[in-house]
Amino acid sequence: MTSRRTPPFGRALCAMITPFTDEGLLDLDGAQRLADRLVSEGCDGLVLSGTTGESPTTTDAEKSALVRAVADAVGDRAAIVAGIGTADTRHTVELALEAEKAGADGLLVVTPYYSRPPQDAVEAHFRAIADASGLPLVLYDIPGRTGTRIEPETMLRLAGHPRVVAVKDCSYDLLGTQKVLARTELAYYTGCDEYVLAMYAIGGAGYISTVANVTPRHFRSILDAFDGGDPDEAVRLQQLTIPLTELMMASGLPGSVTTKALLGTLGLPSGPVRAPLRPAGRDAVDGLRAAYAELTAHSDMVGTS
Repeated sequence: MTSRRTPPFGRALCAMITPFTDEGLLDLDGAQRLADRLVSEGCDGLVLSGTTGESPTTTDAEKSALVRAVADAVGDRAAIVAGIGTADTRHTVELALEAEKAGADGLLVVTPYYSRPPQDAVEAHFRAIADASGLPLVLYDIPGRTGTRIEPETMLRLAGHPRVVAVKDCSYDLLGTQKVLARTELAYYTGCDEYVLAMYAIGGAGYISTVANVTPRHFRSILDAFDGGDPDEAVRLQQLTIPLTELMMASGLPGSVTTKALLGTLGLPSGPVRAPLRPAGRDAVDGLRAAYAELTAHSDMVGTS
């Protein structure tokens, strides 16, 4: 069995959507109800105001209000990690301090996007945020969205900072990931739902999942099976997720759109997406519902729906 880092926020984290009312306003009651459901069904932590949470179109005040509401709803049953990443170091520091005041347990900080800073600037950005707040940081490496990788050598240097404790890894570079895992104590969470088992098997801490918004118990069951000494069952459970994960994350629609569409059909808090995003069409919704029904039918048979 591969040695495993102690996960600072638990193993099973959900990148939670941000519910809105029909009028497009922040739905704090819905957020609390959704958060309670996710924690009750197996999530150790909730990541708020990531891209799945539509952070580009929520205000700073809404982000803080969301942290406060969800923290009140889940108490000490789950960790709250606040997404604070922007392309502006000064603004990101401000958001870090506000999230700390609001009651977050940790911070998710994405690489500055679009401007494509060099690696020394990327490192300085993360260090400025880590120095400004007393909360632990999860570095978010998603070069397909930001245009800039956190190179393994940069990650190795940042691992020396006492408040840089984890990585949300969407780099699609298992070789680079293993280089950092082998030489640091950073806890690696996959942000790619298709890599939940793969990352865990090479020593990762767990996942920060979008699809877990709708199937929290099933995704947790993958880790539970592996930890229970049944890798074949873990493989089977991971493979069952493929049709739903593909439709939610690789269909050309953003995960926030597909997640809200599916949650809405299940009668769970969701609401509309904010422009420039647009709601999923009827064919997409029907496909999502069918894939969800197939997965939960299999999950019900093993008690992990």
